[in-house]
Amino acid sequence: MYILGISAYYHDSAACIIEDGKILAAAQEERFTRKKHDQNFPTNAINYCLMESGIKSHELDLIGFYDKPFLKFERILETYLSFAPKGINSFLKAVPIWVKKKLWTKELIKQKLNYTGKILFPEHHASHAASAFFASPFQDAAFLTMDGVGEWSTTSFGVGNGNKIEIMADIKFPNSLGLLYSAITYYTGFRVNSGEYKVMGLAPYGKPKYKKIIYDHLINVKEDGSFKMNMDYFSYAVGLTMTNKKFNTLFGGPPRKPESKLTQKEMDIARSVQEVTEEIVLKIAKHVKKTTRKKYLCLAGGVALNCVSNGKLLRAGVFDDIYIQPAAGDAGGAIGAAMIGWHQYFGKERKTDGKTDFMNGAYLGPQYSNDSIKAYLDKNGFAYLKLRDDELPEKIADLVSQEKVIGWFQGRMEFGPRALGSRTIIGDARSPEIQRIINLKIKYRESFRPFAPSIREEDISEYFDIDRPSPYMLLVAKVVKEKQFSMTKEQESLFGLKKLNIPRSEIPAVTHVDYSARIQSVSKKTNERYYQMLTVFKEKYGCPVVVNTSFNVRGEPIVCTPSDAYKCFMRTEMDYLLLNNYLLKKVDQKILVNDSNWKNEFELD
Repeated sequence: MYILGISAYYHDSAACIIEDGKILAAAQEERFTRKKHDQNFPTNAINYCLMESGIKSHELDLIGFYDKPFLKFERILETYLSFAPKGINSFLKAVPIWVKKKLWTKELIKQKLNYTGKILFPEHHASHAASAFFASPFQDAAFLTMDGVGEWSTTSFGVGNGNKIEIMADIKFPNSLGLLYSAITYYTGFRVNSGEYKVMGLAPYGKPKYKKIIYDHLINVKEDGSFKMNMDYFSYAVGLTMTNKKFNTLFGGPPRKPESKLTQKEMDIARSVQEVTEEIVLKIAKHVKKTTRKKYLCLAGGVALNCVSNGKLLRAGVFDDIYIQPAAGDAGGAIGAAMIGWHQYFGKERKTDGKTDFMNGAYLGPQYSNDSIKAYLDKNGFAYLKLRDDELPEKIADLVSQEKVIGWFQGRMEFGPRALGSRTIIGDARSPEIQRIINLKIKYRESFRPFAPSIREEDISEYFDIDRPSPYMLLVAKVVKEKQFSMTKEQESLFGLKKLNIPRSEIPAVTHVDYSARIQSVSKKTNERYYQMLTVFKEKYGCPVVVNTSFNVRGEPIVCTPSDAYKCFMRTEMDYLLLNNYLLKKVDQKILVNDSNWKNEFELD
């Protein structure tokens, strides 16, 4: 039995296909169209999923769409009516799109896929909950979903047991922790639905000077974590911007202009909203624990991508363990919709072992054979060296030790926003220069942006203060004391970005200014080649950690094809590119002919 899951029309459109409950394939539309956060109907992602499964669309047994378009449209209409006459311009802009396309989602799916069967429309937060619980290793658990907004819900919790999920309570729009964070993202000069992680990365450079202002004026939080927003300061309900003049006055001026210089003010605001978010999430989690009495918690929704908050929640010990859907945002809704179809619509049994999730390491996207890559390289006359399987790990480990920056393109592409050792740029975590080099010469982005460490699963506690795997780069923990470097009084007195270039541990390239790191643990079971390279690096150079950042330039989706990878490689100052077994050295390559400027091709995020 085959079920297709679809998410579309807001951001991060995606598709997923499952066969008899097993996830066969999943991918985001952006990877194919090269338009970051592409919201359009995921035709390419669907075609890939069908190809991977070996079936035609008319052979599908069920399609699940990740939300209820009519219910979402109801929310939009009621919101505009309640705020009228405010927001008339944005209302007139939004309605035609709904009338022409979004309200006709069912008919559009049938038309595009030549499909005549059943289509399910679970609620948005049910899809989030299903994507986390049904994919988790737990047979019985609570779930918590937090995002900007679905149809009406912005936060919800409930329980999952076996093949059923039940939402017990929710918080409704316009009250939204996700939109509070997005409002601050907008005010600090970053793009909404794209730059939230920049605010999280900026937070350690600031002090929580504005936290009281946020609590006093923007959001009223109860002891159980429920909250109410003061909409006097926000315009996202009906406007074309997130905040208004009253918000600007509260924070002492207009929003920072994108690409302008970052000041201590933005850092302090980022730190403030980050701490508020962490405190609210912890309060809600405690309430969920008290209400459900479950040992485990599953997280999904955009707020679940806040890995700093996740790490603090784990360390708080409210639950014995937490599971975070690696595609926690809207893309993951495609998985949730498909899983609801299998488990709840068809009533199929679900059994877990308590340890292994159902995401296959999130390696669910397209892959390319050595033969197809060789054909591509030969056709274009690119210079390369073919490495044997047995020599590849050592060769790459040696290059990393020489502080070379390498584009690592292997196996199936990751599903979700994180590169996990398939479409990854790697470097030496021991190097104090690598962070600056990769940010400024390869990613072409803000220098403060931290990189993640990739480390073998069994070595994680040797370097980081965490006692369990973190396969999806969704948990933050501190570097262990023995690996940290002490700061001088002079260094500790520094403010803001002046802290950036001071090595804080034996692995400075992945250690943030607060000694934390966003960890990816690597399992031999799910990514053997990456694991082997890390093993050799440890054996030869005494360190099991390498820098891992996504294979793309700023504003570009993570690369999907060998062609995407080669183009990115040549547009940057990467030293080497590894396409499966084929190693390309930058100095041996010809200059790209008739290449467009990537800054014009990709809208900066």
